[in-house]
Amino acid sequence: MSRTGRVQRNTKETSVLVEIDLDGTGQADISTGVGFYDHMLDQLARHGLFDLTVKTDGDLHIDTHHTIEDTSLALGAAFKEALGDKRGIVRFANSAVPLDESLARVTVDLSGRPYLVHVEPEGMAPMIGSYDTTMTRHILESFVAQAQVALHVEVPYGRNAHHIVECQFKALARALRYASELDTRQPGVIPSTKGAL
Repeated sequence: MSRTGRVQRNTKETSVLVEIDLDGTGQADISTGVGFYDHMLDQLARHGLFDLTVKTDGDLHIDTHHTIEDTSLALGAAFKEALGDKRGIVRFANSAVPLDESLARVTVDLSGRPYLVHVEPEGMAPMIGSYDTTMTRHILESFVAQAQVALHVEVPYGRNAHHIVECQFKALARALRYASELDTRQPGVIPSTKGAL
């Protein structure tokens, strides 16, 4: 069974292509024009063991917002497509990932209902290269809206902005990987008393 998703999203602001294979090996081919965001998407692929292709051409002459937002929306839609009817998945998962002085805890439910709780330290440096650190929450909001998952992300402490953001993506990757894996104890079963997710 192929668990892949492919989404093309074209607007007057951006042109986005996202392809994902949930049962990959962590191969990534990422190009958004926003270096740090590319680095984070590479972390998502590598630690989630997702094969991920992202090609975005956006209006970076304005700023990075539309490029990052539209890529995140397409990524969420591709992830949802790859999950299919979610038959046989584990569904729930959590992961805690440290990066030096920072720690991220991520819990996910592939529920079919979008909800985000996001907590990170106040007073972070506002920029990492051309990446606006306030966009991390918006990336997660956009992904959750299209993937239709419940996602709780907490960074209880950290000082370095790069570390604070990166450990979130690594923990997200692991949680999504574990939740989307096929459950050998319930093969082919939709993990819900409703019979649908």
